[in-house]
Amino acid sequence: MTDYTIEFVGTGETITCSDKETILSRCLEEGIAQEYSCRVGMCLACSAEIVEGEVTQPAARGLTEAEAESYALTCMARPQSDLKLDRGEYPPSIDDELGAGGADETAAADD
Repeated sequence: MTDYTIEFVGTGETITCSDKETILSRCLEEGIAQEYSCRVGMCLACSAEIVEGEVTQPAARGLTEAEAESYALTCMARPQSDLKLDRGEYPPSIDDELGAGGADETAAADD
């Protein structure tokens, strides 16, 4: 088991996470506010852009192959190196699901 340092860009928050635990589980243990919903790699609520480093996330079904290179689903991702993550940055497939106009367009369609 190897421990890695994970820095959350722009927040000043840093945690240590082993390669055997998910980033989300470690955040919750440390009291770090990390968004999540499904916890099974589908909803993308817990996504973060990988600024630096590598993760393994074989069960992250909500990401395309290309997105999995640049984004981590923290509920599935386990660090493979020290990391810098930018929380609140979401993969392009979220825009695809909401339409080109995002959430506002979806809400307007419901009116």
